[in-house]
Amino acid sequence: MKRFTRGLMVLAIAVCGLFAFTTFQTGGSIKGTVSPADGAKYVWAVSATDTLKTLIAKGAFQITNAKAGTYKIMVDATVPYKDVIKDGVQVADGQLTDVGEIKLEK
Repeated sequence: MKRFTRGLMVLAIAVCGLFAFTTFQTGGSIKGTVSPADGAKYVWAVSATDTLKTLIAKGAFQITNAKAGTYKIMVDATVPYKDVIKDGVQVADGQLTDVGEIKLEK
């Protein structure tokens, strides 16, 4: 009987741990690079229900805690470069979306 009780307790702990892990896995992230690296300072991710902003460091960025949905990525370029908008970026809970390299034009 002790083995059954111990086994049941281990199973219960495992199920609770799995539930806790999936419960806290909300939101996704978006990463990418900007070229040239010094051509912009900020990146925005905008959806119907969410707006996020992050700094670009050495040409790379990562936006975290993005709600699942479709985003518009906006690179806020510095002069003499032009701003860039990338539409239709899909974000899923618990997933990293890589938008690749965003090239800035003068």
